[in-house]
Amino acid sequence: MKSYVFPGNIEDSILKIGGEPFPYMRTEEFSALVKDSEKMLLSLINCPDGRVVFYTASGTGAMDAVVTNYVSQCKKAFIVAGGSFGYRWKSLCDYYHLSNDMFEVPFACDIDYGLLEKSVELSRPDVFLCQHHETSTGQLYDLEKISVICKKYNVSLVVDAISSFLSDKLDMNALGIDICITSSQKGLNISPGLSFLFLSHRILQTNFGHQSYYFDFAENLKNLERGQTPYSPATTIFLQLHARLKKNVSLGVEAIIASVHANALYFRELCRQNGWQMPVEVPSNCVTGFFMEKNGDILFKELMKEGIYIMPGGTPNYFRVSHLGIQTYDDLDDLVRHIKKIENY
Repeated sequence: MKSYVFPGNIEDSILKIGGEPFPYMRTEEFSALVKDSEKMLLSLINCPDGRVVFYTASGTGAMDAVVTNYVSQCKKAFIVAGGSFGYRWKSLCDYYHLSNDMFEVPFACDIDYGLLEKSVELSRPDVFLCQHHETSTGQLYDLEKISVICKKYNVSLVVDAISSFLSDKLDMNALGIDICITSSQKGLNISPGLSFLFLSHRILQTNFGHQSYYFDFAENLKNLERGQTPYSPATTIFLQLHARLKKNVSLGVEAIIASVHANALYFRELCRQNGWQMPVEVPSNCVTGFFMEKNGDILFKELMKEGIYIMPGGTPNYFRVSHLGIQTYDDLDDLVRHIKKIENY
């Protein structure tokens, strides 16, 4: 099987962990593993003196936790919505009846940052919710510009970095991000099932809300002091996480991102050669989105018959190819040959 969906193809040494007997988690050994994982995660995103809350949940679970624990204590949220995950912030705020203003960005377009600043100035929110990379389209937003706006108007910055972590440059401390979200099945290239909240030192001084039993920040942070989660964790995925993080720290963030970037550039050149339109104005390294007008309605299912998986988009004939995980130029050449064959049916 060739996977161009998240988390991509995973090396055998990591996959093997998923089939091995797993230890009891309420031990000093497992606590040491959790604490070591937290230390490595904080170093990879540059969040000194912060904490990492671990949830056995999807990324949406972590977003829910941010809304119930933190956004619920704010007067108004400001939401950037340029795709399905931006609108998820909106859905969560509306679900919990929290005041919010939404700034919509057209499909696959970058933000108009001048207009964004004017909208923030008019809205006067106290928390800003956005994606770094809108995964549903492939658009990467400029966090440096967003950070400048948030600092100017004294707005707390919360970023969903679920698909940009370890694929695009992200320095949490330099950008002044208060909370950042990621999950196991994207840049960390392990099984889905864990999500992570990076809490800055500043935000740890906050009086959090208590509107969620399972996701309660205070309860999770209290248990983290002993290297534990309050409820049963996805133990096997924690073992995969620890093994992956040791590899990542050894390789270094810049080398990891450079590898993803190289594959993205190589595939995009193949798309150009084949006339496949790539509409995203500023693409993330993580994923390439392209249109295939001819036989696009059958592409996804036909590729699956060949044991090849890509991601359909919510827009007709729009597809996304991930550049995470084990991927070579030969793999991408082979993928293009299969797509071309289906296009010419």
